[in-house]
Amino acid sequence: MLISRFKYVFFQEFLFLQQKANIVITPSNLTKGDLIGLVSPASAIEAPVLNNAAALIKRMGYRVITGKHVLDKYHQFAGTDENRAADFQQMLDQTEVRMILCTRGGYGTMRIIDKLDFTRFMEHPKWIVGFSDITAIQNHLYTVHGVESIHGIMPLNYPECGNICTAIDKLFQVVSGKNPNYAVPAHPLNRPGKSQGVLVGGNLAIITSQIGSVSEIDTDGRILFLEEVDEKLYRFDRMMLTLKRAGKLSNLAGLVVGGLTEMTDSAKGYGNNAEEIVADAVKEFDFPVCFAFPAGHIKENYPLIIGREVALDVREQSVRLDFK
Repeated sequence: MLISRFKYVFFQEFLFLQQKANIVITPSNLTKGDLIGLVSPASAIEAPVLNNAAALIKRMGYRVITGKHVLDKYHQFAGTDENRAADFQQMLDQTEVRMILCTRGGYGTMRIIDKLDFTRFMEHPKWIVGFSDITAIQNHLYTVHGVESIHGIMPLNYPECGNICTAIDKLFQVVSGKNPNYAVPAHPLNRPGKSQGVLVGGNLAIITSQIGSVSEIDTDGRILFLEEVDEKLYRFDRMMLTLKRAGKLSNLAGLVVGGLTEMTDSAKGYGNNAEEIVADAVKEFDFPVCFAFPAGHIKENYPLIIGREVALDVREQSVRLDFK
């Protein structure tokens, strides 16, 4: 008991010093044959969709384990809060699991984040992959524990035909140790410039909902990534204003805007589209801005390493985002 208590205190002291020194932890690379855990921390997923993804991952040369409650249904959720948290905790604690792949987003991750204990995970950090609602865990992981994670495609979005799409291929390249470097076309609303900083962010609704909590992200001197889906334009504008009023936009090193998908207008018409709303929110600042980056709720959702240093180069004709 005394040894365990000493180990816990030592580990907490290590975490404090790590955060004070701004040290970021990169999980170990995956190799073929490694074990990947599939969990559903948010909304429910159907068995055929899960089975399709598991079969594809196995064909790629990896082993798969699923949470006990991965296919549960409780109202809109993949099981009760307690069961979803238990599944995620199992994957955090099991050292043989080398990557946790969330099956889908939806809603529910915020309901379990404070039920999770990352102590054993921090002894053997592993990649946590997902996007949308999974932003809740990724922001918490970087802000509280200083660990990188991957904003990337989830099983819900795997091709029904069972083939490997570009987003899946790029994801497994990243978790195998290859730095992603992207060149994308220019957008009319882009603001040219060069900058460098740590990439933070994810889904806008989740980012704003974590302001004032222990999981709130620090954006000062960082490059912020934003994406969103299925929001009314006036609500989207309100969230952008919330970021601005909270000081999350004024000291950015840069802004990367991904998919703003299936955004809807009110009957009277808001006036600006989603991209114009973002441009208006940051018009008084001078950092580089990139729109239409291929990440988010889009067909080819390219992986982004949250917590990793990146170089952003927005030019008149093209944009580069290079991970360090």
